[in-house]
Amino acid sequence: MAISGFRPRRSQTEMAKAIAHAIAERSTLIAEAGTGTGKTFAYLIPALLWGGKVVISTGTKNLQDQLYLRDIPTVRKALNMPVSVALLKGRANYVCHFHLERTLQNGRLTSRDDVGYLREISRFMKTTSSGDKAELSKVPESAPVWNLVTSTRDTCLGAECQYYQDCFVMKARKEAQQAEVVVVNHHLFFADVALKDTGVAELLPSANTIIFDEAHQLPETATLFFGETVSTSQVLELCRDVLAEGLAHARDGAEWPKVVLPVERAARDLRLAFPQDIVRLAVGQIAPSSPFFPALETLKEELQNMADTLETQAERAETIEQCRTRAVELGIKLAAWNATDSVKEGQERVLWVEAFSSSLHLHQTPLSIAPVFSKQREGTPRAWIFTSATLAVKNDFNHYASQMGLWSEPARSWPSPFNYEEQGLLYVPEQLPQPNSPDYTDAVINAALPMIEAAGGRAFLLCTTIRAVNRAAERLREEFARRTLPFPLMVQGEAGRTELLDRFRAAGNAVLIGSQSFWEGVDVRGEALSLVVIDKLPFSPPDDPVLAARIEALERKGLNGFVHHQLPEAIINLKQGAGRLIRDETDRGVLMICDPRLISKPYGRRIWQSLPSFKRTRDANVARAFFAPAPAAVADVQPELDPEVTD
Repeated sequence: MAISGFRPRRSQTEMAKAIAHAIAERSTLIAEAGTGTGKTFAYLIPALLWGGKVVISTGTKNLQDQLYLRDIPTVRKALNMPVSVALLKGRANYVCHFHLERTLQNGRLTSRDDVGYLREISRFMKTTSSGDKAELSKVPESAPVWNLVTSTRDTCLGAECQYYQDCFVMKARKEAQQAEVVVVNHHLFFADVALKDTGVAELLPSANTIIFDEAHQLPETATLFFGETVSTSQVLELCRDVLAEGLAHARDGAEWPKVVLPVERAARDLRLAFPQDIVRLAVGQIAPSSPFFPALETLKEELQNMADTLETQAERAETIEQCRTRAVELGIKLAAWNATDSVKEGQERVLWVEAFSSSLHLHQTPLSIAPVFSKQREGTPRAWIFTSATLAVKNDFNHYASQMGLWSEPARSWPSPFNYEEQGLLYVPEQLPQPNSPDYTDAVINAALPMIEAAGGRAFLLCTTIRAVNRAAERLREEFARRTLPFPLMVQGEAGRTELLDRFRAAGNAVLIGSQSFWEGVDVRGEALSLVVIDKLPFSPPDDPVLAARIEALERKGLNGFVHHQLPEAIINLKQGAGRLIRDETDRGVLMICDPRLISKPYGRRIWQSLPSFKRTRDANVARAFFAPAPAAVADVQPELDPEVTD
């Protein structure tokens, strides 16, 4: 079997055999494959050869597109197998005929950009066969106009819609039902498990193989969808639609501005119960005297009043009836949020609120997804494959298996074929302050600047917070200007991720600063990336309400919340960030981790022993010399990062 540009590797062959065995036995396998193993082909080849219905779920839409457009066609051609393949995304990715027409007619656009984008979308609809907005590069994915021309579960008219026969969502679902291989993403998969609204549920009964790529993301994604969330932005969107549909179909039925105004005011008052910009609080942390509780009751009452008015006019238009249904459902969710105790369907849950600049979210989150996910896997025997480069902590899979309810399932790890000892160096600088110091980010930049100069730019600076991203960008701009350094600076938020990465690769000597979204799923090969600087060990914020509740639950069982949850989570995240550096057999580079806890804390050894087997140093001169054409100095690197202090 010849695949263009592909060299089989021993670890890949072994992994493919293990996956083939799991598929044949209809069993479960947790499969960790080091960077460069070629895990995509290792699961695609046995899955396609075995046949039957295969559902592949990926971490991101970008990876979905890569599988559908590049990897599966390559394997299909090499195997000479005419396998039918479908790509299925969430409904927000497909333009909706009904909502596009309504937006074109009522002209509710406020910006000139959106007017131009709407024109482009209208043209696109005349030529597209899929309706997938990813095909329309002229309109940014973040453009607000997309919300007006796509449907949600709440705003879809279903079979009642006049465009039902032409609906792109329905077309994509039909193709997915008929295809032998279907590519989805984790958000879609778990949204369907929770909401039964994505078309995945219709695929599962006939599927004999489910493969999760980037499976390390599943605990967080599943937690999101197995919980319940209701937000003030949902209420305000409903008010917007009630006003539009009331005026369009029942202008004489009610004074619609007066119907929606009290609800809008109540939703905004609920958000203003927290004067801070960003808030994350467990319900028990909110003072009983807080204006939050009376504001929540007012919102429930005003929403019910609006639902009563909608009921009197519902028969005048399908869209008014739909608004009534949404109002009732939102009312039920608001009532259920704090009327429930912390146990639901045998699950412990935590109630918490999250405030953003202009909205408030009320969350009800399960402490563990293991029971509900185990239930999803019951029934028809089929193969379940969980694969990623980061599932274990020093070859121990217990943390991941317990999160997912995969306690007794087999887990295997295949090492990367890369020669990490020759290709990379782990550098932990000396004399940095503690990470909670107010001037910590400045100290990181001071330590990183000589390394960035030695590397000739070609660097990622990965931060654990947006605040650190902004401060690092401010400092580097100043320093590059002062020292007349010619390195283009790219900062998360100044453009989309894909655009920033394209510019980074093209520049060849750029410095990119990013937070969580750049720690994983980013592949820059070759000399464009030779230095990865990580500011801090990526521990979750200790004030996170869900984390606090999970730690409390572990400690009730006699376990240590830090050792059994926070530490393994941080190690898996750090492995993802470190994995950005060496992406190919010919890559070389330095991984610079600035956090002194890697050396000073007893748990530091467990962390760096879970990373690739780079040579290690604390000497800045040795680290800079690694970028010299003949890196002779690397021979003097210390073999260990022994803790200097333990406390």
